[in-house]
Amino acid sequence: MRRTPLLRRGPRPGRPPLLRRVSPLLAPMAALLLTATACGGGGGTAQGVVSASWGDPANPLEPANTNEVQGGKVMDMIFRGLKRYDPRTGRAQDMLAERIETTDSTTFAVTVRDGWTFSNGEKVTARSFVDAWNYGADLRNNQRNAYFFGYIEGYDKVHPDSGEPTATTLSGLTVTGERTFTVRLSQKFSTWPDTLGYAAFAPLPRAFFDDHAAWLKKPIGNGPYTVDSYARGSAMSLRTRDDYPGPDRARNSGVDLIVYTDNNTAYTALLSGNLDLVDDVPAAQLRNVHKDLPGRYINTPAGIIQTLAFPYYDPAWNTPDGAKLRTGLSRAIDRAQITQTIFRDTRTPAKDWTSPVLGTDGGFSPTLCGDACVHDPAEARRLVAEGGGIPGGRMTITYNADTGSHKEWVDAVCNSINNALGQDSACVGNPVGTFADFRNQITQSKMSGPFRAGWQMDYPLIQNFLQPLYYTNASSNDGKWSNKDFDRLVDQANAESDPQAAVRTFQQAEGVLRDQMGAIPLWYQNGSAGYSPRVSHVALNPFSVPVYNEITVS
Repeated sequence: MRRTPLLRRGPRPGRPPLLRRVSPLLAPMAALLLTATACGGGGGTAQGVVSASWGDPANPLEPANTNEVQGGKVMDMIFRGLKRYDPRTGRAQDMLAERIETTDSTTFAVTVRDGWTFSNGEKVTARSFVDAWNYGADLRNNQRNAYFFGYIEGYDKVHPDSGEPTATTLSGLTVTGERTFTVRLSQKFSTWPDTLGYAAFAPLPRAFFDDHAAWLKKPIGNGPYTVDSYARGSAMSLRTRDDYPGPDRARNSGVDLIVYTDNNTAYTALLSGNLDLVDDVPAAQLRNVHKDLPGRYINTPAGIIQTLAFPYYDPAWNTPDGAKLRTGLSRAIDRAQITQTIFRDTRTPAKDWTSPVLGTDGGFSPTLCGDACVHDPAEARRLVAEGGGIPGGRMTITYNADTGSHKEWVDAVCNSINNALGQDSACVGNPVGTFADFRNQITQSKMSGPFRAGWQMDYPLIQNFLQPLYYTNASSNDGKWSNKDFDRLVDQANAESDPQAAVRTFQQAEGVLRDQMGAIPLWYQNGSAGYSPRVSHVALNPFSVPVYNEITVS
């Protein structure tokens, strides 16, 4: 799931990476907020506002600084970029891009559509994109998504691997007219335009730069919704823009995103009629969900994979024989039993490090992991022993306890490992109270053992499942894994002009990841959601995010 690093330096120069609930105490506050905002902003009525569960974002809500799912939901509602990913297929489609042209896969000429404005009335121009991208790339602005600009020429000057920046703007960006600009990349990247639907590439109004603090309190975008109010840790109210010029106008009056620290509490609120939409049905409720929500439960494949990452900055987990240890742990995990008994087939045992939504022509391989992902207790014991054993004889799997039903599956994974190794407490779960605290510990390199590392795709390219997570110093490489052969193959794949040749080379890089077991793939995740009788036309996109603008309210 996406992404999740806090401040991270970019990769070494010359090798730019690409690329990722109301608690009971808060319930009264949320109820008051809903009452106060049901008739506010955008001209909507109380009947037209959708109430949906939400998790408090870990990062400030700005395009180049938001790289996790909860904040990404807001970015998807208040911004539109040059491209947008089709909510059904995930394919990149032109949105604000009138044209993106290239003759060499290195220099791209961009023409921005006319007639687009921000919600404050300011016109969206070429400068809106160029200024936003320069801001996002600049090391001094500490933007978590800075690495998305790593292929643009001059990134090494504004975001050096070490030392201070020697430039304030990317030399590869040039405004050539009110609606036109050019982008020069530092190497060929034929599918680069397909990355431009990601929120980091959104345009920004002058208000962002003129009064940044005020903008953060109430972000201004160019999408179908505007932010009406935002109470950190409680709720955000968004309302429909009457003057939105895009083809994907909202079909409701707005959305109230309500923070829940426990998805079971959110599910209970849905059943009691106090919530319209929950987009993370708790594992404990899957047994009864069809009875609880007849015809109002969604279970659909999504571009999400759950893995176990390792702290390679800890010498105990970064030994010459560590690949055997990690492969042994992988073979100790009974993925089939866990996905069936806990997740009731809303997860599928992983067979590679990508997602089936890519399709085999897009890079998904049902055979790549092979035996390394097959449960075999005897082989697990042999490999763990040959790998030097679990450091200290005992390991913890760290996870956030506030969302995602993680306790159940972490306990099950540990039980599977303990049973395979014949040790009662070789593995135990280590819960962290909130996602924000969990992310803070990870980004501060405080993990002492394996930790949850789910990934939700930014766009449907195999590159997005590999480079952000495993390329040396990539922004979402939370465990600090590094392998020169992997990096070399990724660079080679990105330079391929033939998309199929690029896919094959990425799969070679993935083979290196498998041989070293850089992270343990667990399962592919479906998107799940439940909704009330009050709303209809509810769907999840391939990223497992509700298509909020299409929801209607009766």
